[in-house]
Parts: sequence; C-alpha cells; structure tokens
Amino acid sequence: MSSGLLATGSELIGIGEVADRVGVAPSALRFYEAEGLIRSERSEGGRRRFRREVVRRVAFIRVAQQLGLTLEEIGAALAELPESRTPNRRDWARLSAKWRSRLDERISLLTNLRDDLDDCIGCGCLSLATCRLYNPDDRAAALGPGPRFLLGDSPADVPPPSPPGCTRV
Repeated sequence: MSSGLLATGSELIGIGEVADRVGVAPSALRFYEAEGLIRSERSEGGRRRFRREVVRRVAFIRVAQQLGLTLEEIGAALAELPESRTPNRRDWARLSAKWRSRLDERISLLTNLRDDLDDCIGCGCLSLATCRLYNPDDRAAALGPGPRFLLGDSPADVPPPSPPGCTRV
C-alpha cells in the first residue's frame, strides 16, 4: 500500500505509488514505458522505480490524450523536454504554444458539432436538403473519412461526379 506521498530529491518511487498519484493502472504505466513515453529504473530486485518527474509527464500524457493527440504526437512533444531535470514552466509553455492553433481548431469543431447535433438528432431527417449527415452516393468520401459535413466540410467542397464510363485518377 502506498503512503500517498511522493519521494523527494533523487529518490525513486514505485509503480504503485505513481499509479495511485496519477490515477492510472500500473499496466498503463508499463504501456507508456513500452511506448517510450516515460522511463523507469530497476531496483536490485527488478522492480520498476520512477523518478518524481514521471508524475508530471503522465499527467501531461493523460491530458494530451483527452485533447485527442496521438501517442506519436505526445511522444514527439515529450522528446523535446529535458531528461536531466524536471521540466519547468518555460518548457511546458513552449509545448503548449505549438498546440494552441490545433486546440483552437478542436474547440471550434467541438462547438460546431455540439450545435449541429442538437438540430441533427432532433430533425428526424425530414429535410435531406439541409441534413448535415446526408451524403448521396457517398460523394463526401472524396474529402476524407468520417462525417465530413459535420466536421466542417461543405457539400460545395465535394468534387463533381465523373461522367459515366470515366474513372478519376
């Protein structure tokens, strides 16, 4: 059972204590380590021991995942942080500045989805001419995967259909 207190200085803390502190299962910590997002050291008995700054890194990973960032993007960001010391405010500010426009886009997308879904879910598709999910002949597939019109594309963005017998390259 963990004491609930983090080690200070250069002391190492166990996987259970880190898991309790950040609110994830030990298996998640092992996964993050296997993905190269965090590092541990091994005790003489072979147990994983973590430096204190891992708590902040795992918190960062969890928030970044909730924002929709991929593990690859998270790993690239963490690779920019210093290994020799706990990241400071300037380090974190540099990372967040790189993501600001992406976060603003995501906020806009989520706001639009929220507002559109209020209308869409209640509409019963009585008007296919204005339905944001209506996609005749799956023409919006040319714009990419997913519900393209809910994601911000317009029916006007869809390329015109090919004439019969003609294939696009």
